[in-house]
Amino acid sequence: MAGECDVSKIVTTFFLNTCRLYPRPTMRDVEAALRCGSIVSKHPPGEEEANWIPLKTGSVAEFYVEPILTHVGDIDVMCYLSNKLAIPRGYAPPTQLPAEFHNSVEVFQIIKTRLPGMYA
Repeated sequence: MAGECDVSKIVTTFFLNTCRLYPRPTMRDVEAALRCGSIVSKHPPGEEEANWIPLKTGSVAEFYVEPILTHVGDIDVMCYLSNKLAIPRGYAPPTQLPAEFHNSVEVFQIIKTRLPGMYA
């Protein structure tokens, strides 16, 4: 039909026009790497055997989306402890963990609460 729109072509065109791999690191990439380095250099308080594991996330890491304003942007860095693991309620824990985790981990269950981000 003439009135229908092909969504897959629209999405493909969007990604091809706005997302690309950078041939060299940008200032945002360097800043994200520096933040990851500063996180790794700090030892978690009260955790003798744990290490921070930083991960560059968001549009900088995933889609390489160009910001609308070149001088305004954000860097998303997530970090987690190497001896703790959170899994959604009702899911079994993984049988094998990535190499950056310790041999034994403390497992937490992600539950739905009225206060997101808080634990019960």
